[in-house]
Amino acid sequence: MKRKTIKLSILITIVALFLSACGSSSDSEGDGGTNEITIGYFPNMTHIATIVGLENGYFDEAFGEDITIDTRTVTNGGLFMEAMATDAIDVGTVGPGPLLNFYVKDSNYHMISGAVNGGAVLVADKDSGVTEVADLDGKTVAIPVIGSTQDVMLRKALQEVGLSPTTSGGTVEMHAAAPADSTTLFAQDSVQAAATQEPWGYVLETQANGQKLLDWDEFAWGKDSTNTVVAATAEFKDNEELAKSYLTAHKQAVEFIQENPEESQELVIKHLKELTGQELNADEVEAAFNNLEVTTEVNEEVIQEMADISLEAEYIPSNDIDGLIDLSILEGLQGE
Repeated sequence: MKRKTIKLSILITIVALFLSACGSSSDSEGDGGTNEITIGYFPNMTHIATIVGLENGYFDEAFGEDITIDTRTVTNGGLFMEAMATDAIDVGTVGPGPLLNFYVKDSNYHMISGAVNGGAVLVADKDSGVTEVADLDGKTVAIPVIGSTQDVMLRKALQEVGLSPTTSGGTVEMHAAAPADSTTLFAQDSVQAAATQEPWGYVLETQANGQKLLDWDEFAWGKDSTNTVVAATAEFKDNEELAKSYLTAHKQAVEFIQENPEESQELVIKHLKELTGQELNADEVEAAFNNLEVTTEVNEEVIQEMADISLEAEYIPSNDIDGLIDLSILEGLQGE
């Protein structure tokens, strides 16, 4: 691949597949052109489209020899958006929650494609007495990060059974912890359930006496539950040539994954081993892959409802996300 050597922005210490989780900013020439772009992503399965696009050389091919591609990996959406805000990332994949959180404060960021739906589940400890979502009344549930996609999805699921978190005057305690720590939390009875991304749901089931309350296609918005999208700065999006090149490669990666699931999983294992030095568990990779849907589609109603829930949780000052989603370039490619 032509791109520069990948740099890790922080030391990755989480094991295996989904470290839930560097690069430089774009160099602009005097005529307004760009000769370097930085693609950001997380080193995990829900960013499979970016990983496959890099591994198969789709981005190199789409941008051509005049553009140098750099990459930056981060461990969560907040870090991704902070990097984008400081011009350290131009475009890449991130959860819709962090993106809309930044957008309502600064409209310089846009969603230009979908990437992955699903990939998250709600799991309970079999010994907790929790057999359905309503049983979470008075219980503690682990989430990856406050304001994360799984946080918002849990709030949605609780609303549907008349419950709410303690931070909103309800009875369900939300406990922020790294997904890799959820097995320990189950063993210690510190939490009774976890709203988590795969493969940690699979790990909880197979290693920590867990049982699914809601599978990936049932949790929150089901198969329309947007997990990962393509985010771009306004400057990048407005450079139609650059945006079209990125989305051409992204679309090509999505189609490759849909048509070659096993090879795509192998590419993820290879990529993350090179990145972290750790060999990923193939069973966990397969379980995660089977619990998500790779797509370029975006359900705008779901994104708006996520903003509504985030506003209610006081994560954002407004739920006005008009202009956040711009699929015009992607839609132009669909006809080609």
